[in-house]
Amino acid sequence: QLQASGGGLVQPGGSLRLSCATSGMRVSINAMGWYRQAPGKERELVAAITSGGFANYADSVKGRFTISRDNAKNTLYLQMNSLKPEDTAVYYCTSGYFRGYYYTGGNWGQGTLVTVSS
Repeated sequence: QLQASGGGLVQPGGSLRLSCATSGMRVSINAMGWYRQAPGKERELVAAITSGGFANYADSVKGRFTISRDNAKNTLYLQMNSLKPEDTAVYYCTSGYFRGYYYTGGNWGQGTLVTVSS
Protein backbone atom coordinates (compact mmCIF):
# COMPACT_ATOMS: atom_id res chain seq x y z
CA GLN A 1 0.00 0.00 0.00
CA LEU A 2 1.23 3.48 -0.90
CA GLN A 3 0.13 6.70 0.78
CA ALA A 4 1.27 10.03 -0.68
CA SER A 5 1.21 13.27 1.29
CA GLY A 6 2.77 16.71 1.36
CA GLY A 7 0.86 18.46 -1.38
CA GLY A 8 -0.58 21.92 -1.00
CA LEU A 9 -0.63 25.45 -2.30
CA VAL A 10 2.73 27.09 -2.97
CA GLN A 11 3.80 30.25 -4.75
CA PRO A 12 5.87 30.11 -7.93
CA GLY A 13 9.52 29.64 -7.06
CA GLY A 14 8.67 27.85 -3.85
CA SER A 15 9.39 24.32 -2.68
CA LEU A 16 7.47 21.30 -1.46
CA ARG A 17 8.49 17.82 -0.42
CA LEU A 18 6.13 14.98 -1.15
CA SER A 19 6.29 11.80 0.90
CA CYS A 20 5.05 8.32 0.13
CA ALA A 21 4.67 6.00 3.09
CA THR A 22 4.54 2.34 2.23
CA SER A 23 3.32 -0.82 3.88
CA GLY A 24 3.62 -4.39 2.80
CA MET A 25 6.71 -3.68 0.74
CA ARG A 26 10.25 -2.39 1.06
CA VAL A 27 11.29 0.70 -0.84
CA SER A 28 14.91 -0.44 -0.69
CA ILE A 29 14.39 -3.37 -3.05
CA ASN A 30 11.71 -1.95 -5.34
CA ALA A 31 11.81 0.35 -8.31
CA MET A 32 9.60 3.32 -7.52
CA GLY A 33 8.40 6.45 -9.21
CA TRP A 34 6.26 9.56 -9.12
CA TYR A 35 3.68 10.41 -11.77
CA ARG A 36 1.53 13.48 -12.09
CA GLN A 37 -1.66 14.40 -13.91
CA ALA A 38 -2.77 17.94 -14.53
CA PRO A 39 -6.38 18.82 -15.38
CA GLY A 40 -7.11 18.03 -18.98
CA LYS A 41 -3.68 16.53 -19.58
CA GLU A 42 -2.26 13.04 -19.86
CA ARG A 43 -0.52 11.39 -17.00
CA GLU A 44 3.22 12.06 -16.96
CA LEU A 45 6.10 10.19 -15.33
CA VAL A 46 8.01 12.75 -13.30
CA ALA A 47 10.81 10.74 -11.70
CA ALA A 48 11.76 7.15 -10.99
CA ILE A 49 14.45 5.38 -9.02
CA THR A 50 15.86 1.88 -9.28
CA SER A 51 16.52 -0.38 -6.32
CA GLY A 52 20.18 0.44 -6.82
CA GLY A 53 19.56 4.15 -6.50
CA PHE A 54 19.76 5.25 -10.14
CA ALA A 55 17.24 8.02 -10.81
CA ASN A 56 15.85 9.50 -13.97
CA TYR A 57 13.64 12.50 -14.52
CA ALA A 58 11.30 14.05 -17.02
CA ASP A 59 13.00 16.84 -18.94
CA SER A 60 10.48 19.31 -17.55
CA VAL A 61 11.69 18.78 -13.96
CA LYS A 62 15.40 18.03 -14.37
CA GLY A 63 17.49 20.16 -12.06
CA ARG A 64 14.47 21.13 -9.97
CA PHE A 65 13.07 17.86 -8.58
CA THR A 66 14.88 15.12 -6.68
CA ILE A 67 13.56 11.64 -5.98
CA SER A 68 14.95 9.83 -2.95
CA ARG A 69 14.06 7.24 -0.37
CA ASP A 70 14.66 6.55 3.30
CA ASN A 71 15.05 2.83 3.68
CA ALA A 72 14.82 2.96 7.47
CA LYS A 73 11.48 4.78 7.26
CA ASN A 74 10.39 2.79 4.20
CA THR A 75 9.39 6.07 2.57
CA LEU A 76 9.81 7.57 -0.89
CA TYR A 77 10.23 11.33 -1.36
CA LEU A 78 10.00 13.90 -4.10
CA GLN A 79 11.71 17.20 -3.33
CA MET A 80 10.35 19.88 -5.63
CA ASN A 81 12.16 23.22 -5.90
CA SER A 82 11.68 26.26 -8.11
CA LEU A 83 8.07 25.29 -8.64
CA LYS A 84 6.21 26.66 -11.63
CA PRO A 85 2.48 27.02 -12.30
CA GLU A 86 2.78 24.23 -14.88
CA ASP A 87 3.80 21.85 -12.08
CA THR A 88 0.24 22.05 -10.77
CA ALA A 89 -1.15 18.50 -10.78
CA VAL A 90 -2.16 15.55 -8.70
CA TYR A 91 1.00 13.60 -7.87
CA TYR A 92 0.97 9.83 -7.43
CA CYS A 93 3.62 7.54 -6.00
CA THR A 94 4.03 4.10 -7.47
CA SER A 95 6.06 0.95 -7.25
CA GLY A 96 6.85 -0.76 -10.51
CA TYR A 97 9.65 -1.93 -12.75
CA PHE A 98 12.24 -0.79 -15.22
CA ARG A 99 12.64 -2.16 -18.71
CA GLY A 100 16.01 -0.78 -19.65
CA TYR A 101 15.85 2.95 -19.01
CA TYR A 102 12.05 3.11 -18.90
CA TYR A 103 9.97 2.86 -15.77
CA THR A 104 6.37 1.70 -15.52
CA GLY A 105 4.34 2.02 -12.36
CA GLY A 106 2.36 -1.06 -11.36
CA ASN A 107 1.00 -0.33 -7.90
CA TRP A 108 -0.49 3.09 -7.31
CA GLY A 109 -1.27 5.06 -4.20
CA GLN A 110 -3.78 7.84 -3.80
CA GLY A 111 -2.63 11.15 -5.16
CA THR A 112 -1.76 14.38 -3.46
CA LEU A 113 -2.65 17.73 -5.04
CA VAL A 114 0.06 20.30 -5.70
CA THR A 115 -1.08 23.78 -6.71
CA VAL A 116 1.46 26.39 -7.74
CA SER A 117 -0.13 29.80 -7.87
CA SER A 118 0.36 33.32 -6.66
